[in-house]
Amino acid sequence: HLCLLAGWPMQKWRLNEAVATFEDLEKKGFIPNVVIYNVIIDGLCEAGKIKDAANMFSKLLSRGLQPDCTTYNIMMKGICKKGLLTQANQLLGKMEKHGCRPDWITYNTLIRGFLNNNEVQGALQLIDVMTAKGFQADAQIASLVFDLLS
Repeated sequence: HLCLLAGWPMQKWRLNEAVATFEDLEKKGFIPNVVIYNVIIDGLCEAGKIKDAANMFSKLLSRGLQPDCTTYNIMMKGICKKGLLTQANQLLGKMEKHGCRPDWITYNTLIRGFLNNNEVQGALQLIDVMTAKGFQADAQIASLVFDLLS
């Protein structure tokens, strides 16, 4: 079951089945690791079920597991897609507080979220923070900034 879940293609029509399998395995004593949680959280985020993804994230924490950068980046992407930029900034703060150092994926995801929601000033501030920490914006970010500023 572990291999099935970890490699599960998370099409929207199979997401409920994957979550049900996950919960069934837990009831049978299976203790999932962060990678398995990431698969489920990613599927929920991709389906736009941010509240369910946040609940799964909380469940991960309640089990005593530490989310990794991938977990945070998955949540960040889902939150940004919904335009929940305040929550995205809060998640960035939690990420840093819990000792998970944001990477270039984190910053590019956040910046893309700000730009896609026409929050150019916030995106530019994040670009400053990102470059001060030694990261560079990807080509798509640069293109989005130029398009919005021209």
